[in-house]
Amino acid sequence: MNDFWVILIGVLVAVSCSTLGCFLVLRRMAMLGDAISHAVLPGIVLAFLWAGDRNPFFMLLGASIVGLLTTFLIQTLQSSLKVQADAAIGLIFTAFFSVGVILIARLGGNLDLDMDCVLFGEIAYAPFNQWLLANGASLGPRAVWVMGGVLLFIGLVVSLGYRALLVSSFDERFAAAAGLSVLFWHYALMGMVSISTVAAFESVGAILVLTFLIAPAATAYLLSKSLQQMLLLAALFGAIASPMGYLLALYVDVSVSGAMGVVSGLMFMSVFLLKSLGGFGAKKGR
Repeated sequence: MNDFWVILIGVLVAVSCSTLGCFLVLRRMAMLGDAISHAVLPGIVLAFLWAGDRNPFFMLLGASIVGLLTTFLIQTLQSSLKVQADAAIGLIFTAFFSVGVILIARLGGNLDLDMDCVLFGEIAYAPFNQWLLANGASLGPRAVWVMGGVLLFIGLVVSLGYRALLVSSFDERFAAAAGLSVLFWHYALMGMVSISTVAAFESVGAILVLTFLIAPAATAYLLSKSLQQMLLLAALFGAIASPMGYLLALYVDVSVSGAMGVVSGLMFMSVFLLKSLGGFGAKKGR
C-alpha cells in the first residue's frame, strides 16, 4: 500500500508543478521558479516559529508571502535599477535562501526542520506521516490531502483565469491593451508557485519541485501546438515520471525523488533528440 501512496503523492506534486511550469516556460521565467523554490525557506522558518508546529496553513501562508516578496524585489531591480533579469534573480534568491539557512542554524534546537529534508526530501517516508482524527482514525498520508488540495486550487485558478494567463503569457502588451490585469495574474502565478513549492517540500524537497516545475513543461513545449495541449502533455509527462521514477529507484536502490528527477530529464532528452533528428515537430500557437 505504501508503494501506491508514494506514487500518488509523486503524481500530485508532478501535475501541480508541471501545470504552473507551462506558464513559467512560456514567459521565459523558468529560473524564477528556481528562485522562489529556494527563497521561500525563511518564510517556512518564520511560519514555524509563529505557529509552533508544522501547521500546513501557516507554512503555505509564510511561503506565499515570501514568494511574492521575492518576485516583487526581482521586478523592482529589473524595472527601477535596470539590473539584468538573471543577475536580479541570483541576488535575491541567494540572499533569501541564505537568511533561511542562517535562521535554521541559529534556531536549530527549537526547530523540527532539517536542511536535507528541505533540499532533497524523501518521498518514500511521506506515507508514514498520517492525517489522524481525534479518535485516532487515519485518513491516509497528510501529503496526499495537502497536495490534492493544492492541485484543486491550482486547477480552479487556472480554469478561471485561463484567458488572462494565456494572453499575458504570449503578449503582455496586448493583454494590457485588452484591459487584463497583467500584474495581478503575474503575482497570482507566483503565489501559486510559492504554495505548490512549500506544500511539496516535506514530501519531495526543493530540487524535485524545481524538476517538476520545468522538465515536464519544457518537454511538452517541444511537442505542443497550443497552450491547452501543452498543459495536458506536461501533466501527462509529470504523471508518468512518478511511477517510472519509483520503479527505477527500487531497481537501482537509490533516492526515489532523485530517480523521478532523472526520469523527467531523460524524457526531455529523448523528445529533444527525436525532434532534432526530425522524428516529429510542432508549430506553436494558441
